[in-house]
Amino acid sequence: MPRTPTKKTPMSDAHKAALAQGREEGRVVRRYLEALESAKPKRGRKRTADSIQKRLAAIEDKLLDADQLTRLNLIEERRRLEDELNHGDETVDLAALEKDFVKVARSYGERKGITYSSWRAVGVSAATLQKAKIARTRA
Repeated sequence: MPRTPTKKTPMSDAHKAALAQGREEGRVVRRYLEALESAKPKRGRKRTADSIQKRLAAIEDKLLDADQLTRLNLIEERRRLEDELNHGDETVDLAALEKDFVKVARSYGERKGITYSSWRAVGVSAATLQKAKIARTRA
């Protein structure tokens, strides 16, 4: 039995605005969470530009007589080190991202059903959640 085509109704302006708001809030939350992750202290000694250069030189030496699998791994390590060297001095304005996050976190969280403990589990501080007026609740 053939299906009758359903008539598509155009989205209302309110619906379009709600979708746009959701996309923007999602972007703000994503940028803040990614900045939190990248700002986490790393284990071990911090690498300096000099130590990265030394490692890059060692990789170049090893590439001369490496088998194919080792070569692949060394090339990838070299790429990551070069990225770190080129982008290592870039800083993220975490305070500005937090300010934007505080503005949208509550409505975003309520709409998506995100609990206080879930925000905490991904690294959002209790103080930031308090600023965003996200209360601790028991499920």
